[in-house]
Parts: sequence; C-alpha cells; structure tokens
Amino acid sequence: MIRGATVLTGTGIRIDGGDVLIVNGHIEAVGKELRAPEGANVIDAAGRWVTPGIIDIHSHLGVYPSPGLKGLSDGNELTNPVTSNVWAEHSIWPQDPGFEMALEGGVTTLEILPGSGNLIGGRSVVVKNVHATTYQAMKFPGAQQGLKMACGENPKRVYGSKGQAPSTLMGNVAGYRQAFADAQDYKRQWEKYDRELAEYQKKNSKESAGSDSGDKKAPPSPPKRDLKLETLADVLKGDIRVQMHCYRGDQMATMLDVADEFGFKIVAFHHAVEAYKVADLLASKGVCAAMWADWWGFKVEAYDGIQENIAIVDAPAGSCAMLHSDSEDGIQRLNQEAAKAMSRGARAGLDIPPERAIRWLTVNPAKALGLDDRIGALEAGKNADVVIWNRNPFSVYALADEVFIDGTVAFDRAHPPRKPPSDFLLGQPNAEELP
Repeated sequence: MIRGATVLTGTGIRIDGGDVLIVNGHIEAVGKELRAPEGANVIDAAGRWVTPGIIDIHSHLGVYPSPGLKGLSDGNELTNPVTSNVWAEHSIWPQDPGFEMALEGGVTTLEILPGSGNLIGGRSVVVKNVHATTYQAMKFPGAQQGLKMACGENPKRVYGSKGQAPSTLMGNVAGYRQAFADAQDYKRQWEKYDRELAEYQKKNSKESAGSDSGDKKAPPSPPKRDLKLETLADVLKGDIRVQMHCYRGDQMATMLDVADEFGFKIVAFHHAVEAYKVADLLASKGVCAAMWADWWGFKVEAYDGIQENIAIVDAPAGSCAMLHSDSEDGIQRLNQEAAKAMSRGARAGLDIPPERAIRWLTVNPAKALGLDDRIGALEAGKNADVVIWNRNPFSVYALADEVFIDGTVAFDRAHPPRKPPSDFLLGQPNAEELP
C-alpha cells in the first residue's frame, strides 16, 4: 500500500492524499483511505507524488548503447532503403548502462526501434526495463512489434550520397509505394496458397472417408518465404504497428495518403516537429504524435519547430500527444521535458494541469503501442508499473524515489542497488554511489 500521496492516475484524474494498493504485481485499487490487507507493506508517501511508470515510445537503448563505440553501433542496417526483414531486438545489448539510468528516471517500458537511415528500417520491440542478460527476458509479453519507417531527409541523404535511389522526397514516396505494392502481391500469393491448401485438405479428407483408392494429387506448393515482404504483409493485416519518423506537417499528410492507398494504419509520427501544423488532421485520423519539448533547427526539416508544439497537438478533441527521448540522456529526465512543454503551453494560453500532462508519458504511448489495457494508468487490474516521486514530477528538482515494475521494486533511491551495475560502471570511482 502506497499511502497519502498526490496521485496522478494517468486517466486525467488527480487524487490528493490518495492511496494505491498493489497486489500480486497488479493495481488492486486506487482512491482515498483504502484499507490495507493484513500483512501489507505500507509505504508512507505523504508529501510525495505517485504516477504510472513512464513509457518512452522512441528509444535506441541497447542498439546504440553507451559508451558510443563503433563496435556497439547496431541500429541502422544501411544496406538497402527497405530493410523490413531486420528486427531491432536482434541488436539489443542488455548490459547497456542506459537502461539503469532510464530506470532511475522512472522509465519502466520502452519501445526500441531501428534507426532512421532507411525508408523502412525494420521491426521494433517493446521491452520492460528489467535487468537481464538476454533481450528475450526483457520483452514485454504479448506486445505487438512495430515497423520503423522514416520520411524526409535521412533516407534521401544516405542513399543519394551513394548515387542510389531515393535521392529526393518523391523518390522516398515511390519507394514506400513500391514496397507495399510488392507486399500486397506477396499477401495475395499466400492467401491463394492457403485457399488451395484448405481445398486440397478438404477433398483429401472426403476421399479418405470414402476409401477412394484413386491417385491423389500432390498438395499445393507454398510461395517462397520473403522476410522483407512478410513483415510488410503483416502490416497490411494489422499485426504490426507502423511507427513513422517524420518532421514536416506536409509530409505527414502525404504519408497518411500512402497509408490510405494501401490500407494500413500509421499509429504515430515520431519527432513530428511540425505536428502543430496538422494537429486537427492527426486527431481526426486517430494518429498520435511523439515529440520533443524543444529540439529544433539541427537540419532543415527541423527548422520550423516551436516549443508550443506539444501543447497545440494536445488541444484538439481526440488528440494523442506524446513526449519521447530518442536520446540516452533525455530518457533520464522525460518528466522535466514534459514540464518545459507545459510551461510553453501556458505562455501560449494553453494551461495544462499535471493530471493531463502525465498522459504524454504514460497512457498515450501505451495507446500507441496497443498496450493501454495493461499499462499507462493506475487502474484496477493493470500492471503495477508505478513511480513514487519525492515531489511534483514536473519540478526540475523532482527525483524518482522508488520505481516498481510489475509490483516489484526495481529501483529504490534510499537503499543500495539491488542488482549489479553495468560492466561499464564497474571499476569507476564511487560507481556504487552514482546518482
């Protein structure tokens, strides 16, 4: 039982003097003056704040681990504009010390994606931020994979510099369209095979029942398996969620047209520096935007960024604004990044209270991952991914005191680490005392 805190549930509700009861790894109840079961461990959280665990929907931890060495750089398979055959999880190095640093910032779940050098960079994976020696032990059970796609400058720069396509924005779009046209054909081939196989099995079953001794035809041969097209066909079926790197508002609109043409859904645009220009379009389409608080100007497509971006995207009915890191540093203080966006929103006349802003880091990314029935909010039955903050989490002085993942203490600032530090922290002076 966490007792007497200011509780932000992630559903838009704030409870002052609230309690959170965790039983067997799940939220049992949230409210005031809850009754603690006999034998419960009661944590006095008076004067502190409690939120759901932070979800970073755009991370490269493990595939671009720290220290940033070439031998550890495994996030971009820059050998073809379409590498939908690769999976980010096969590059994850679980000993990346960034995972521990993110945990101390309250991050309990991450989507780890390939980089953005290709039009289609490969499959992403959702992990819980638990200490493990294999990526398999970190994977979020039952979470759908994502597909990382990227529009704009990165693919045309990478391949244009090699004298290859794409080298223009129109080349980018032609590349996506051809890839999904091929995937449609591949999907039809397998559907045809499945029909013929079902017919063969049905006929064979009838003949066996009738003791037909005549010659039987051979079963149909399946199409050759193509790992690139298999991924894209799964996108067309709705089994893989498209997460799209895209900065400019006009390019987001173009990609929504491509998605409509081929019948798939983009669940979120990432980075989305100009999402404020198409906020109403995104809300009407039910598409989320994952944004930074104030990154801008580091390339031409990022030049028209404004610090009110998140607040403006959050404003329309049906909106889904999110804040992401894309950084091993920023992931350690996503709560402070959200506070920046709140401040800029207030200056623009868009006052956003803490109980709404926390959604950018919790329930909205859970929605974009298709996991809002399991994480992202403090509600009965959901995973007990919980953070106890020493004060309002949107203060620059805020620290995560305790972090729970599935009801288990994963980090406790007041006590020595319960798990060994990364190999890259061993041997450093006072490594055990690092904040």
